[in-house]
Amino acid sequence: MKNILFICSQNKLRSPTAETVFLDNPNINVLSAGLNNNAVEVVSVDLVEWADVIFVMEKTHKNKLLKKFKKHIKDQRLICLNIPDNYEYMDPELVEIFKTRIPRFLENINKNVV
Repeated sequence: MKNILFICSQNKLRSPTAETVFLDNPNINVLSAGLNNNAVEVVSVDLVEWADVIFVMEKTHKNKLLKKFKKHIKDQRLICLNIPDNYEYMDPELVEIFKTRIPRFLENINKNVV
């Protein structure tokens, strides 16, 4: 089973929505966190090392993650979803974006093709 980490800035809207959408998927473990120091759940070394795949919402998140955790990102696959901070938690449009974009990555993860 693969461990999937969803990251945004505050861990209030986008990443917890993604976690909720995929929480019941029997093939993966999911968690979410935020990069800002005042995030609900702050990204930590333990979370980064736990993850097999890390989904970030924006390129700035990818850059900040790499800058802060570069020595802890080894075999993890890092994927930027390019989802702007324009959505509320569980916004139907955001849920649909996740349901549309993420499954192809999950299929590849389960085939170890990521």
